[in-house]
Amino acid sequence: MSQAICLTNGLIIDPANRREEIGEVRILDGRIIGPEDAGATDCITYDLNGMWVVPGLVDMHVHLREPGEEYKETIESGCRAAAAGGFTAVACMPNTKPPNDSEAVTKFIVETAEGKDARVYPVAAISKGQRGRSLAEYGELKQAGAVAVTDDGLPVTDSQLMRRAMEYASGFNLPVMSHSEEMSMSAVGCMNEGEVSTRLGLKGIPTAAEAIMVYREAALAALTGHHVHISHVSAKDSVAIIREFRKQGIKITAETTPHYFTLTDEAVEGYNTNAKMNPPLRSEEDRLAIRDGLQDGTFDAIATDHAPHSVMEKDLEFDQAAYGIIGLESALSLSLALVREGLISRKRLVELMSVNPVNILGVQGGSLGAGDVADIAVIDPEARFEFTKEMIRSKSKNSPFLGMTMQGRAVLTLLEGRITHNLL
Repeated sequence: MSQAICLTNGLIIDPANRREEIGEVRILDGRIIGPEDAGATDCITYDLNGMWVVPGLVDMHVHLREPGEEYKETIESGCRAAAAGGFTAVACMPNTKPPNDSEAVTKFIVETAEGKDARVYPVAAISKGQRGRSLAEYGELKQAGAVAVTDDGLPVTDSQLMRRAMEYASGFNLPVMSHSEEMSMSAVGCMNEGEVSTRLGLKGIPTAAEAIMVYREAALAALTGHHVHISHVSAKDSVAIIREFRKQGIKITAETTPHYFTLTDEAVEGYNTNAKMNPPLRSEEDRLAIRDGLQDGTFDAIATDHAPHSVMEKDLEFDQAAYGIIGLESALSLSLALVREGLISRKRLVELMSVNPVNILGVQGGSLGAGDVADIAVIDPEARFEFTKEMIRSKSKNSPFLGMTMQGRAVLTLLEGRITHNLL
């Protein structure tokens, strides 16, 4: 007889099943079972008084760097970092080397991820080689395991090609994820255009560079009737555009990240390359607009845009350093601050970080119902800790949050009933 795991006395937050109550979750043979199940009498019990039991978190925007840049991150190390952050699944972007624009690369990712500490969902390229000239073969990519398409890291500059991508993807029920950037306005910049960039003598990227492309994607979604998802939203005007098109019933969803609702471009002071990302950190006005969008439902998801880089790419002059920061192991703690501040509820947090990403991508997870696969995160909302390089499981350490005292973290993560992270 298999031995069950019993999570007792925790606050179960399960929006998919309209449940928010102190109770027990039992796991047997990788699935959640009812308390009456006779095969679960022999239990390994975890008393979770004061903790939350939630569906495993799902990050719909990460860069795992494999194949091609394994010195920055591997699928294995990225999954290990994900589990430490409470994530049981991640969707990896296609800007690997070679790009994930083929059945072979997609299959490689799926096969390499088997048995690791998180489930990996490949997101394939919109265009061959991410060059923006011709579409990849979406049917083959979906059959190999792709759950969406994007040229993330590069915008699709050709509007007609982006229209065709949406039309083609609709036949395979693949969401199109947009890296919204007007390159003619952003290419020479390296941080947000504003007072700080002027003071530091760095060339700026205006918020309009993002907002223009967000408007284009929304207009194309209206034209084609297909679902477009706007990635890593950073700007006030972008939030307003998404909000307006959603009111019109257009199929548009959007994500933002913890760095955009936590930091501003002031973090770049001292030419801190760990605060360099694309889109860049914006103004306080933009940060507050992002928070408003999380509160009023404009945003569907909190993702990380986890982008590992080694010191070789970051320990350079600011304008030469690579864009991107890691986020898998800090996202939950930073997002819990929104709950403590009363901006969003506990239930809304779980929707943003688990239920909604599952629904957008059409993948497994987001529920703690009897019979569901036991993808679970246990959160201690009161745990306080200093975020240090030594605790990071990712191969890369490029985070602007190093040295910050945080509150709230995942203390137990289970993937299909298997414990992948345990601080209890």
